[in-house]
Amino acid sequence: MMPDIKANIDAVRHEIERTCKHVDTAINQPKLIAVSKVQPIEKVRAALEAGHRVFGENRVQEAEERWGELKPDYKDVELHLIGGLQTNKASNAVALFDVIHSVDRLKLAKALAGEMEKQGKKLPVYIQVNTGREEQKGGCALEELPELLAGCKALGLEVVGLMCIPPANEDPTMHFALLKKLAKRHGLPRLSMGMSGDYALAAAMGATDIRVGTAIFGARDYR
Repeated sequence: MMPDIKANIDAVRHEIERTCKHVDTAINQPKLIAVSKVQPIEKVRAALEAGHRVFGENRVQEAEERWGELKPDYKDVELHLIGGLQTNKASNAVALFDVIHSVDRLKLAKALAGEMEKQGKKLPVYIQVNTGREEQKGGCALEELPELLAGCKALGLEVVGLMCIPPANEDPTMHFALLKKLAKRHGLPRLSMGMSGDYALAAAMGATDIRVGTAIFGARDYR
């Protein structure tokens, strides 16, 4: 049985709005990014029919297959790449996406800058920070952030903010606080943080972009 996607979107939006009003930390509500990775196309279409237009994908190839079918009918969709990106997929990513959240090394920044110049596009990007120092997870190390940020700016990339994915077994509070502190230190206005299990907390702590998947679409089936 398919979940009521519109009701779920409304519920998430309401909780974000309620939280922001309660803590009085956000003048503008965070952007809600519906994470559609591994979700069947009928669920994504239901979100589109409910009026939602901002979506996040983890993998370039999967996004190309899904949105190649959907985007002609919904030309106002805004696509965010929130997963790790290999340099050999930079061309495809620049062609398809509107925002990239996962820049975490200079080699990738150079590949993206080259493709943006080649394609005549200038996409806003976020630097992903590995706040939990997890070896298996993407993101630059804390001590590498200043150098990577300087390198991105030298390449002409429009770095608008920072992104993090806290460790699953830790309280995300300290990770959100750290990301906010780093963004403020470097004069970056946007914070991409918060997922289905902690989006209200992220909103309370100043997130500008919140990435919500299962709370909207239901559990993913990876079979």
